[in-house]
This record gives sequence, C-alpha cells and structure tokens, in this order.
Amino acid sequence: MPEFVDIPSPGWPLEFGEPGRPAVVIIHDGYGRLPYLESYAKALAHQGFFVLVPDLFDGLATIDAEGADELVARAEPGFALATALDAVGMGRAHGATRVGVIGLGYGGEHALRLGQSGSADAVAAYYAVLGDDEADLIPCPVLLHRPAGSDWANGVDVDGFVSRLKEHGTPATQHSYTTAHAGFANATLVPLLDKNAAALAFARTTYFLQAQLLD
Repeated sequence: MPEFVDIPSPGWPLEFGEPGRPAVVIIHDGYGRLPYLESYAKALAHQGFFVLVPDLFDGLATIDAEGADELVARAEPGFALATALDAVGMGRAHGATRVGVIGLGYGGEHALRLGQSGSADAVAAYYAVLGDDEADLIPCPVLLHRPAGSDWANGVDVDGFVSRLKEHGTPATQHSYTTAHAGFANATLVPLLDKNAAALAFARTTYFLQAQLLD
C-alpha cells in the first residue's frame, strides 16, 4: 500500500525571499512538495529571487514510487495547472515584472505548459518533455535537464522535442547527466538523488534564470 504524508501549508504556496524581486515558481514532481524543495527555494532566494513553491496535491506527499503514481493519477490536470498559474500570478502581484518557472518531472510538464501559455518569462524543466500532441510554440527561453535513459520521457523523442522547439524559434538549451536518472534532484529521496548532478543542474538553472530575469 502506498504511504502518504501531510505537508505544511496545504494548498498554499510557500514563499521565500523578498517580494517584488523577479519571481521563480518551483513546481514539485510526482512525489509532492517534499522538504528538499524548501532548501532549494532558500538557496535560489539567496541569489536574488522571490520564490514560490505551490502544492499541486492538496496537502499530500509521498516517499514511495507507488504513492507518486497514485498522486499523479488522482490529480486533475486543469486544477494542477491553475494552481501553478496562481503562484505565477502571486509573484506578479507582489511586484515581479518577470517570472521564471522551474518544474521537476510531473511539475516540469506543467512548467512547459505555462511557458506555452505565455505566462512565464523562462522555464527550466528537469526530466520532463511534452508529447507530440502538445508540441506548440513556447515563446520564452527553455532549459532542459536530461537524465540517463529515456523511460522518463514516456515514449517521447527528446531530441525531436528539442528540435521542434528550436524550429519554432524557442531559445532551447539542454544538458545531459549520463550517470543520473529521473528524480536525481529530489534530495528527500536518497535512492534517487545524484548529488553531483543535482548541484550542477542547480548552478546551471540559477545562471539561466539570472540571465533571463535579473536586470
């Protein structure tokens, strides 16, 4: 049986940093808003951003793969995307003129969809792509963190996805982590974590967002 845990401030974004600064929304993976995201957000806030971390699973998280599958299956895609969009709106309501989005796995797909909608000024997606049926224009710069293998991509041709982005004029950059697997940045789940890949991806994401969002 999958095990679930309650999280603080269910259904409401956690906030870090100084309101009014360029904002970054971090969208969690299929395991939910686990504690490592607070450390990630604080580190990003120290780089000059106002950071929001929404909860797409209404107060629940898990530390096992079966639980993650169930949480994703339960989630209503429209509600999840609206929740992420609300966090973007909160950043702008606090005075941010530019908002970036970071998404991990399940959250990365929503981050890319926010980019498609024109709601974000930059998107960084960890182990996430969109299917051929969602391959619309993304009008903002995109950074992709790509782990080893391809099972994380749910059958999508990742190189084809990146090529389509570039053909449509999206400034797209991808980085591959050949020793890491999907979930490598989830520091709460030690079996998935690859510390070296996670640290390098964080540095690259920070540099990307500073270039796109900071004056």
